[in-house]
Amino acid sequence: MIGPNRPQWYRRHLLGAAAAAGAGVITGCSPQAAPGGAGHTPAAAHADGGNATARENARPGDRDWRLRRLGADRAVEGYADRVSVLPGEAFHLHVSTTAAAFRAEAFRMGWYGGAGARKVWQSPRVTGARRSVPGPAGATRTVTAGWQPSLRVPTAGWPEGAYLIRLTADGGAQRYVPLVVRSARTDGKLVLLHATATWQAYNTWGGHSLYQGPGGKADYSNRSLAVSCDRPFDGDGAKLFLTYERPVVALAERLGLPVAYVTGMDVDREPGLLRGARAVVSLGHDEYWSPAMRERVTAARDAGTNVAFLGANACFRRIRLEAADSGDRRLVVCYKTDWQRDPLYGKDDAAVTADWREPPDARPESSLTGVLYESNPTSAAYVVADPGHWVFAGTGVRRGTRFANLVGTEYDRVNSGPLTPRPIHIVAHSRLVCRGVRTFSDSAYYTTPGGAGVFATGTMRWVESMTGNGAHGIARHTARFTGRVTANVLRVFAAGPAGTPHPAQDNLADFHPFDGDPTWARKDLW
Repeated sequence: MIGPNRPQWYRRHLLGAAAAAGAGVITGCSPQAAPGGAGHTPAAAHADGGNATARENARPGDRDWRLRRLGADRAVEGYADRVSVLPGEAFHLHVSTTAAAFRAEAFRMGWYGGAGARKVWQSPRVTGARRSVPGPAGATRTVTAGWQPSLRVPTAGWPEGAYLIRLTADGGAQRYVPLVVRSARTDGKLVLLHATATWQAYNTWGGHSLYQGPGGKADYSNRSLAVSCDRPFDGDGAKLFLTYERPVVALAERLGLPVAYVTGMDVDREPGLLRGARAVVSLGHDEYWSPAMRERVTAARDAGTNVAFLGANACFRRIRLEAADSGDRRLVVCYKTDWQRDPLYGKDDAAVTADWREPPDARPESSLTGVLYESNPTSAAYVVADPGHWVFAGTGVRRGTRFANLVGTEYDRVNSGPLTPRPIHIVAHSRLVCRGVRTFSDSAYYTTPGGAGVFATGTMRWVESMTGNGAHGIARHTARFTGRVTANVLRVFAAGPAGTPHPAQDNLADFHPFDGDPTWARKDLW
């Protein structure tokens, strides 16, 4: 139930949307273009080959960029001392291995004729050493590896982009270390915003993340309140990048669009980084945002920069990026439900780390994203509401076309409250059940007086579905749909302010005719 400390708008409007006034009949149908519907393809923003992205992707790729064998736990693992570097800036790799030696290879991720990557560098054989795993330190229970550097990596000649460093131990075990070679300027570019703070929030290396302590998911009370970038990532080393980001990197480069690469931490650091950008693209899971990140993306939107949210749960947690002994912005701080323990509480409430919609400085994410995160887990069909909208051009969908299991596991919906930007156009409206409550997910598009267009998919599975790997029971043909819609959005947004050629046609009343959701079971879904 909504707690007594939440602001009045929150009580009145956060769940105030009528699921009963749905988007029409929800039935399966053949994916053929409806009359006057999704038939016109938005024009490409740039001719292929007319920019550095196209030239880079014309080079031969390397299909052998994937891990062949993880090997035993801790057989090889490492981290970089920088989240991102400018082209030509060196960084250090800190590596632990049980083998006598290892090698490192750097792959720039892209399209490359379907190869997916190009190898730009390889180290000599480096003597290995097994490093310790320190325990959590301090009141924030922060795990920091703090290892000595194993090798210095030059980046001379490396183009801007998203990179995976593959570590290979003598015995064949492999892990990734992700790195972004960032763009110094973004004017005239489509900016891919890599969610490096979110990567660390979920990273359980050393037994702690912002979600759990050593007892696993049930051990929330022993979670870290600040997590360090000075440690390897768990699993293969790049799970969130590969699942929620790489498919869009490959698509944007295949389209030959002028792409810039930055991380949220770069946006936090550099006030003018987004100046003149054509669009900012938040990828599949971009949950953790600092106040500076939000302010600068919002300012870019207000100046006419388009913004796309290709997942769900974006900009949900407010964080601080703090320095560590190893350098600037190496700690991601988020007290979440323990925000009253944040040292800044009562001193600088706008910097207190909690959910953005929560006290002590409640600013729901919907004022930027257009949609509001509701809950998880769920798995439901994605249902097209307006097949004639430009985002669906060339997909052949009709009103009511369904894509099974595309909505999940987290989802967003448009809310009828006063903080929802207007005009807003709901293009997909998908009924679902989450935690026993009947509700829905929305894809939506709104435009601003400055000319910007903002599109949100409303589902975390959007980018993951683009691989066509069948995860979550998503049919392979869904990849053609999500890939085409994403291509439409990237092309139109890369061309400049989308609100001028494509102003939003507000249809909120068709889906949310009154405040108060009759299906609400008085359960707090988040």
